[in-house]
Amino acid sequence: MARVDRERIEAATRELIAAIGESVDRPGLEQTPQRVADAYAEFFSGVGEDPLQHLGEGMPLDPSEAGEAVLVRGIAFRSMCEHHLLPFLGTADVAYVPDEKVVGLGRIPRVVGVLAARPQVQERLGEQIAETIETGLGAKGVLVVLDAQHACVTARGTRQAGSTTVTVASRGILRNPLERAELFALLGKGPQS
Repeated sequence: MARVDRERIEAATRELIAAIGESVDRPGLEQTPQRVADAYAEFFSGVGEDPLQHLGEGMPLDPSEAGEAVLVRGIAFRSMCEHHLLPFLGTADVAYVPDEKVVGLGRIPRVVGVLAARPQVQERLGEQIAETIETGLGAKGVLVVLDAQHACVTARGTRQAGSTTVTVASRGILRNPLERAELFALLGKGPQS
C-alpha cells in the first residue's frame, strides 16, 4: 500500500498558501500544512490498496438457500475529484446476484471505502466497485448506483448547491433492464435502462 509523503504535502501547502498571498506564519495558518498532510493521508488511503482483500474468500452458498439478490443500500462514501482535488460525498447502493458464494455484509462498504479513497471520478468509482464485486465473488450480476454531491459543482463554477449526480454501473445479468427493474424499485430510483 502506498503512503503519502507528508513532508512533501506540507511543503506544497506552504507554497500554496504563499501563492494565494497569505503567510503560513499567520495565526490560524501555522498548523495548516500539517493538517492538510493529515487530511490527505486519510483522503487517499486507498491508493495502492487492493479492494479484493476486503472480500476475502467469501462463504460458500448452498443453492437451496440462495436468494435472488443481495442489496446493501445507503453506504456513505467520500472521495476526492481528481480534476480539482475537491471532495464529493454521497451514497452507494450495491446489489449482487450470488453464484456460489456470498460475503459478510460489512465487507461491501469496505470495498466502497477503499476505492473511494483515491483521486477519482464518480463514473469510474462505480465501475471499479462493480468489477471488484463481480471478480471477487464470481457474482452472476452486479448493480452499483452512486448518488453524490460534488464540491466542484456546488462550491465553485456553476455553484449548484442542491444538485447531485447519479451514476449506474452494472455487470452480468443485471445489465439487462428487466433483470434490474425490481432492484431499482427497491432503491426508489424508478425504472431505468
